[in-house]
Amino acid sequence: MNRIIPLILAVALFMEQMDSTVIATALPTIAYDLGVSPITLKLALTSYMVALAMFIPISGWMSDRFGAKKVFRLAICVFVIGSILCAISDSLLQFVMSRFLQGMGGAMMTPVGRLVLLRTTKRSDLVSAMALLTIPALVGPLTGPPIGGFITTYFSWHWIFIINVPIGLVGLYLTGVYLPEVPPMETARMDWMGFLLTSVAASGVVFGLSVIGLPALPPAVGISATIAGFIATFLYIRHAAHHPHPILNLKIFNDRAFRASTTGGTLFRVATGAIPFLMPLMLQLGFGLNPFQSGLITFSGAIGALTVKFIARRVFALTGFRTALLVAGMLGAAMTAVNGFYTPETPHIWIIGALLAAGFFRSLFFTGVNALGYSEISDDLASQATSMASALQQVSLALGVAFAAFILEMSSMYSGSHLQLADFHLAFFIVAAISLFSIIPIFRLDPLTGTAVSGHHGRRPAEVQPEAGE
Repeated sequence: MNRIIPLILAVALFMEQMDSTVIATALPTIAYDLGVSPITLKLALTSYMVALAMFIPISGWMSDRFGAKKVFRLAICVFVIGSILCAISDSLLQFVMSRFLQGMGGAMMTPVGRLVLLRTTKRSDLVSAMALLTIPALVGPLTGPPIGGFITTYFSWHWIFIINVPIGLVGLYLTGVYLPEVPPMETARMDWMGFLLTSVAASGVVFGLSVIGLPALPPAVGISATIAGFIATFLYIRHAAHHPHPILNLKIFNDRAFRASTTGGTLFRVATGAIPFLMPLMLQLGFGLNPFQSGLITFSGAIGALTVKFIARRVFALTGFRTALLVAGMLGAAMTAVNGFYTPETPHIWIIGALLAAGFFRSLFFTGVNALGYSEISDDLASQATSMASALQQVSLALGVAFAAFILEMSSMYSGSHLQLADFHLAFFIVAAISLFSIIPIFRLDPLTGTAVSGHHGRRPAEVQPEAGE
């Protein structure tokens, strides 16, 4: 397998993934410089997620129409320009709009990067390639907070965005030299009505659920946006059923492997989105640690995630997708629930060990569902699959943060006090229960689903073996 292609794509995706979380610890400093409250500045986070949710669906069509390599390099340029504008912003409006522009570039990076990999990699090498490509999604959110805190403390928050410029320039050079050309394909006319509906659906749900609890905006704003998002979702389902070439082809869910991987992956990803939000808050508010100390503890999960990359292919070849994902899903949910038993007296080495194991099982699960989802997809539906999967991933991660925050708010309101350690424990237990439901669609899969990708050639159970001569 040519490792240079997934590694180049992974570096670019790491820049996007880390940047989506790196500013979290810098919000108070940025807010002070811009003359606003840190809570108000959370609009910069939601504007980034809204841009991702809006423009991910169009990325597949653009890749087919203009060529995946060209669109991927354009995405890097847009992201770098947005980073520069963030660094020189001197007002809330400028900063929010700059983050939105960054999100537009990021929206193109993830699905188009996967599409480039899918069309330049043999199916037998797909697990190994996807393992390398999923590193940014696992490491970026974990390393973002400590890196952001370090840069803000010892340098300036502006460098959080300025460092993207040399990384982006290197990425442009490497993609221009090493990435093979992916020729454009015949495409139907752009489904503009579908684009409008999916944009309202995704942005309404993500933005609405993200701002419902913000004091800077009335609750009616978040509720109205969420309702509008659900209405647009319903209207798009009707639209896609009658449109000959919808922007997101819902018929792709007829593929059993893709349906199971996206359904299970979405449920599991809700917990993954919640954990980077809950864990630093619990360590700081519940345990009294500072941001840098909590970041160093949570970083251990990245080590577990990276470990999987060296053994993923062998695990799936030995057990098949179904068995490995069932075990990883159950153990991943269990390790999430373990967080609900920690107290300030718990030795940090125990927490670090548990987070390392949790990162291992979550990484194994995501590597598996990512490869499983494309294991039986035809080339003509590849761009649709990458766009759909990426859109669902972004929405589910945002839902994880919103849901975790909602649990904390409701729990503290019920107790009539400020956030307590028990509120975090409850949130971890509920999130773990949700992630456990992810194994249901996996459990219903045929044991030999995706064998062309996993390399597993086990026999079917005796009761379903064909009779001789059939």
